Amino acid sequence: MNRLLPALAAAIAGILVGTGIVATRFVIGQSDPASLALWRYGIGALCLLVPFLLMTRAVIARRDLLPICLLGIVQFAVLIVLHNYSLRHIPAALGSVIFASLPLLTLVIGAGLGREPITLPKAAGVGLTILGVALALGDRLAVPAGGGLLWLGALAMLASAFCGALCSVLYRPYLQRYPSLQVSFLAMVASVVFLCLPAGAAGFFTQLPRFTEGGWLAVVFLGVSSGGGYYLWLWALNHTTPTRVTIFLALSPVTATALGAWLLGERVSGLFLLGLAAVALGLVLAHLDRR
Repeated sequence: MNRLLPALAAAIAGILVGTGIVATRFVIGQSDPASLALWRYGIGALCLLVPFLLMTRAVIARRDLLPICLLGIVQFAVLIVLHNYSLRHIPAALGSVIFASLPLLTLVIGAGLGREPITLPKAAGVGLTILGVALALGDRLAVPAGGGLLWLGALAMLASAFCGALCSVLYRPYLQRYPSLQVSFLAMVASVVFLCLPAGAAGFFTQLPRFTEGGWLAVVFLGVSSGGGYYLWLWALNHTTPTRVTIFLALSPVTATALGAWLLGERVSGLFLLGLAAVALGLVLAHLDRR
C-alpha cells in the first residue's frame, strides 16, 4: 500500500480534531460537557451505523469484545473527562502543549511493549512537533499566578495524553484481526453507553436541549467529524506505526489556532508561522525510514 495514504488519513483525523476544538468552544456554553460528549459520539456512532450494516462483517471473538469496548470507553470517556477537568485549572494553550506529548508517550509505550522501535528520526520528529505547537500558541502559554491546583490540572492533562497513547498502541492487534470500521463502531457505541451515566446525572434525559440553530449545526458537525475522523484514525493505525499516526495530533492545536483567528477573531502570535514550520518538519522527520 502507498505509504502516503495512512499519513493522509492520520492528517485528516488530526485536522478534524482541531476543527472539533473550535466547534466545541462555540457550543460548550449551551450544554454541559457530558451531555455534549453524548450528543457528539451518539451522532458519530449513527454515522458509522449505515456503512457498518452494509459491510460484510467478520465475527468478533467473544474474548475480544470486552477489550475493544474498554478501549473505546478510555478513548472517548476517560480521556475527555480528564481533559475537561484539566482545563478547569490550567489555560487551554498550556493544556494543548502538554497533550502534544501524546506521540512521545506513544513512542515510549510502543517501545516498552515491543510494538515499535525508537529511531532517531521519529524521536526528533516528535520533539519538533511539540516545540512547534508551543511556538504556534505563542504568548497564550502564559500561566496565571496563584493557581493552587495548577499542578493537578497539568497532571490530569498528562494522564489524558497517556490514555490516548495507550489506546493507540493497544488497538493495533484488534485492527489486524477485524475491519477498522467494525472496531470503530463497537468502540464508539461502548463509549456512548458509558457516557449515558454522567450525561444522565447532568439531566440529559430529563431536559430538552438548549442549542441555538448555530449550536445544532456545531453539534452535528462534531458528530459527523468524530465518526469519520475516528474511522480514519483506526484505519491509519492498522497501516502504519502508532507514533506515525499520533504525531499528526500536532495539527489539531495549529488548526484550532488558525480557525479561531479566522472564525472567532482570536489573536494569533507572530510565532505561529514558525511553529507551523516546525510541526511540518517534525512530521516529515518522523516518516523518514531508518537507514
